[in-house]
Amino acid sequence: MDISDFRKEYQKGGLRRADLLPEPVAQFGKWFSQACDAGLHEPNAMALATVAPNGQPSQRTVLLKYFDADGFVFFTNYESRKAREIALNPQVSLLFPWITLERQVIVQGRAEKISALESLKYFASRPRDSQMGAWVSQQSSVVGSRQLLEMKLAEIKRKFSAGEVPLPSFWGGLRVVPESIEFWQGGEGRLHDRLLYERRGDGWAIARLAP
Repeated sequence: MDISDFRKEYQKGGLRRADLLPEPVAQFGKWFSQACDAGLHEPNAMALATVAPNGQPSQRTVLLKYFDADGFVFFTNYESRKAREIALNPQVSLLFPWITLERQVIVQGRAEKISALESLKYFASRPRDSQMGAWVSQQSSVVGSRQLLEMKLAEIKRKFSAGEVPLPSFWGGLRVVPESIEFWQGGEGRLHDRLLYERRGDGWAIARLAP
């Protein structure tokens, strides 16, 4: 299928250096709030890229759960493919594709485990079914059938029928500590605006990149 003529003009507005806040996570927070106000479906969805030991990159969509000056936090099974790859190579990339706003944000940095206490705090806030789901899935492993998953879920429900669901030892959060954050705004005639923050000691340098 030839889709070479499938294109649209970007006309949502530009991004100037004077528009930016001095600190990139604050700027991300500003754009994130605007994405929420615009009614975007799951504005916290982000593509996470990792690299296998053989150099093969892989991507998947995960959900950002909170962010601050220390970084961007998501949760996963620590035995999953992404977690195993991060354990060997913590350099990762995040992409927030806010297409409706003709924007994207690219975060590059190092992923590291958060504390068990921090993971427990978030786990305790999850719906009970989601807590049990964390126990059921051996993420990224081969499963014979969906029926086996449903049988295991029934077993977990019986096991934790009374009382709280405990935090699995193999499940928790990962924080991506940013080393660079790029803000991309679509522009007319493909003259997109790309402003890049790069960490410089305790501060950040900002540069404009060619589209």
